[in-house]
Amino acid sequence: MIATPRLFAVTIDCPDPAGLVRFYQAFLGGELSFSSNEDFAALVIDGSVRLDFQRVSNPAPARWPDPDAARRLHLDFAVDDLDQAEKQLLGIGAMLADFQPGGERFRVLLDPAGHPFCIATRSAASISEHA
Repeated sequence: MIATPRLFAVTIDCPDPAGLVRFYQAFLGGELSFSSNEDFAALVIDGSVRLDFQRVSNPAPARWPDPDAARRLHLDFAVDDLDQAEKQLLGIGAMLADFQPGGERFRVLLDPAGHPFCIATRSAASISEHA
């Protein structure tokens, strides 16, 4: 019988793993882990979730939103106060995306490497039984 798979990490491609891992640590907390080279860093959050950052030398990411861009994924974070979280993130290097489809439910930001991510109210982040 095959063991049940378990997601242990999400890997984010970026030009500066050490810089980007520090950005996410400033927002999320957690413990940093660096490899013996400059091409990889990891952030362990709450001892169970890991964000990995690996160096790639590809061009800058596509603008968001761009319907012609290659498929991508993004991270979503539940926060208690959208305005407070936005202010904190802007203070540590994030940028507010020009296009904001979420109204008062969520905001789209770009991390220092240009990856879009969202902060959402706790109610917007919850999954109802009828979703």
